[in-house]
This record gives sequence, structure tokens and C-alpha cells, in this order.
Amino acid sequence: MLVRDVMARTVRTVKPEDTIRTVAATICTQDITGLPVVDDDNNLIGLISEKDVLHSLLPDYKEYLDDPIGARDFEAMEASYPAVLNKQVKDLMTPKPFSVTSDCPVLMAATRMTLHRFRRIPVVDGGKLVGIVTLGDIHKAIFKVTLGL
Repeated sequence: MLVRDVMARTVRTVKPEDTIRTVAATICTQDITGLPVVDDDNNLIGLISEKDVLHSLLPDYKEYLDDPIGARDFEAMEASYPAVLNKQVKDLMTPKPFSVTSDCPVLMAATRMTLHRFRRIPVVDGGKLVGIVTLGDIHKAIFKVTLGL
């Protein structure tokens, strides 16, 4: 079974100049955890996830080492969320993300996702985003084939 057999072909995307507010609204209202970032020609240039957004609120590694728990004001950190919403996608996205092609075997895609702890991976053919596949998509497809559904 190939990725093209199980991938979602309709994919919500964002542009690097979009605001994090747009990302957060889409993630929260559409019950998804991340979005591919594409340029005007639909080339995949990044990924933005809820993890990226929330990570921007948290102390960085050095700050954590300097004060692991300490007197950190978590309410103030949470209060900085409106400022994060005004940032652009390009400020927080993961550039040059891993991807698979549509002719990739599904278990190869699943292996790549599990090794890197991804739940989803963009599908790219010739640099263009053509879909997205999740571990859930792969599992459901294998389950249905196995049971002859």
C-alpha cells in the first residue's frame, strides 16, 4: 500500500506571512495539531504546529537551566499569549520539514514518523504539497485491508 492510497488530498495550509492567530484559530476550530506552510507556488517550506506555538510561551533551555522551577511566574508567561498571536508563521515554523512522496510505502512513512515522533507528515511530489498523511490514516487503512473491509 502506498501513501497516495491513504493520504488526505485536501490540506489546510498557511503562508509564512500569516499570523499565529490564524494558525491558532484553525488548529482550535478544526481539531488539527499542525499545518503545512507553503509559498505562493504551493511548495512546502515549513510546518507550524500547536507545539511550536506553545513552545514560544515556555522558557528556553538556558532559562530553564538557570532556574529549573524557581520563582517563575507562569501566569505572566500565559499572559504573553496575545503577543505570540501577532507573530508571523515564519517566526515559529519548523523550516524544511521531513516529508514523503505519494509513491512511498505506507509503512516506510509510518517508520519515519515514529522514529521522529511525528503524528503527521506532508506528502510532496516535485516540491509541491499534494497531501498529508497521519499515523491514524495508515493504521485505519491497514486495519481495513486486513479485515477485508
